[in-house]
Amino acid sequence: MRIGFNAPVAGSLSTPEALTRIAVEGEAMGYDYAAFSDHVVIPTDIQARYPYSDTGEFPQGARGARHEQLTAMMFVAAKTSRLRLVSSVMVVPHRPAVLTAKMLSTIDVLSGGRLTVGIGAGWLKEEFEALGLPPYAERGAVTDEYIRVFHELWTKDDPRFAGKYAQFENITFAPKPAQRPHPPIWVGGESGPALRRTARLGDGWYPIGTNPAHRLDTLARYRAGIARLHGLIAEAGRKPADVALVYRVARHGTELPAKADDGDRRLFSGSPAEMAGDLRDLRALGVSDIDFSFIADTVEATLGGMQRFRDEVVARV
Repeated sequence: MRIGFNAPVAGSLSTPEALTRIAVEGEAMGYDYAAFSDHVVIPTDIQARYPYSDTGEFPQGARGARHEQLTAMMFVAAKTSRLRLVSSVMVVPHRPAVLTAKMLSTIDVLSGGRLTVGIGAGWLKEEFEALGLPPYAERGAVTDEYIRVFHELWTKDDPRFAGKYAQFENITFAPKPAQRPHPPIWVGGESGPALRRTARLGDGWYPIGTNPAHRLDTLARYRAGIARLHGLIAEAGRKPADVALVYRVARHGTELPAKADDGDRRLFSGSPAEMAGDLRDLRALGVSDIDFSFIADTVEATLGGMQRFRDEVVARV
């Protein structure tokens, strides 16, 4: 099981010096990947409902200055040698399909094949409008088509595509990504459309456990989500082994209530020994990758939390 951490692309820890220290020292501690979030602009008046809080409010702490996701990933790639780089998640409609495929291929080649493409359809309607994107209501269809564009450009010697949102032919797309057939695509989201997208187009399922509409915060709930996904994978003519299980943890430890609202124990709450037990349980379910947020007020506090988690939790597994 590979363990990742959130790379700070916003706030006081996103300076070049702080981001470099967290990435380089995280790699030295033995973490396997860094995860990078994606917003291009933050609207000052947000009416859209944020999916991952009970109130639906986008956290105030996430509204400040932030780096562009893919550029930040390339910056960290240049500072590290082993650490994988995960877009967590890239909002697929944010960038034109062919240009995005090229940017991702470039990151993969220049990093030596260390890219994982975590993707989502997006939730922030006002950001879509500010960026001049295809209609927000069509974001799911745009996402699916763009993923097919990525596959075409990354794997075909004579790529051509005739879709609603992207059209091309008679072009050369090179270099191809370093990873073959292409960097893994992890599909974020917990809803029915996200699960169906995963089953048809994904190399991994990358949910967060805290979506109030689709909670996956207990072992029973997560098992049920996996069972639903596997049914959809079969309907798509694929096998469960074709789709990796990946999990994102927004909060962990004693700051979390011990029980979820269904009365079961909440995953990754409690003591280091209890969290180590959760890691073992998820590994037994087939989870290959899991990442955690350690972002604190300072670089030292962030790195201290990462080191304690390695020493007190991961070392028990």
